[in-house]
Amino acid sequence: MILVDTHAHIDIEDFDGDREEVLGRAAESGVAAIINASFDLESSRRSAAMAGRYRGLYALVGIHPHDAGGVPEGYLEDLRLLAKNPAVLALGEMGLDYYRDLSPRPVQQRVFREQLDLARELDMPVVIHDRDAHGEVLNILKRDGAPRRGGIMHCYSGSWEMARECMKMGFYISIAGPVTYPNAVRLKDIASRIPLDRILVETDCPYLAPQVRRGKRNEPAYVRYVAEEIARLRGMAPADFALAASANAARIFGLNIPGL
Repeated sequence: MILVDTHAHIDIEDFDGDREEVLGRAAESGVAAIINASFDLESSRRSAAMAGRYRGLYALVGIHPHDAGGVPEGYLEDLRLLAKNPAVLALGEMGLDYYRDLSPRPVQQRVFREQLDLARELDMPVVIHDRDAHGEVLNILKRDGAPRRGGIMHCYSGSWEMARECMKMGFYISIAGPVTYPNAVRLKDIASRIPLDRILVETDCPYLAPQVRRGKRNEPAYVRYVAEEIARLRGMAPADFALAASANAARIFGLNIPGL
């Protein structure tokens, strides 16, 4: 299978002891590219620098809603400069998280909207985090307008109706490890219905390990379990589904992946 892990966090300390081995296992499992997401300016700098050192590793730069309350003045200029790095493919992860509410909601909304505006200015796609804030995320996207190049709804947890609205605005829907959980009935249904040219797979590692590794650290090699489960749900050969999902990733991120 040719796979792309469209959302990982391998720059964080969970991987400090064996990062090179993790990347090696990913390559052995057919993972041709890993997109490393950021959550604040420090992780954005770290991700961009790391992506420049490892083949097949790329970066997102952005402010997670949990960290929106601590952004320094001038943070958008920092993101603008980081986005010039050719290894930086999109802005993110950004969005709203009303489950943990680690930043005040008005601040989350402001920082989300400011980053969307920057993406429109830079003509870059965005990667959106949405947890228990589905209605407000849609409202902001409809009110402000999505970037021309669209983006990705990361680790999707919304409804089928919301997914349809997002796809109309040019977004891809990315499915993570929870689709493998036995009780994830709604997510399994959505994963089986998303048009084949609009679906992506991810790990969000080290979080959300698939069922066969549940309770352990997740890593990019395990994205194959996500692809295999979605292929099963859709009645497809895993290699065929992986090829389609990887072609979608190459399209949204502007990647040239051999074999696609």
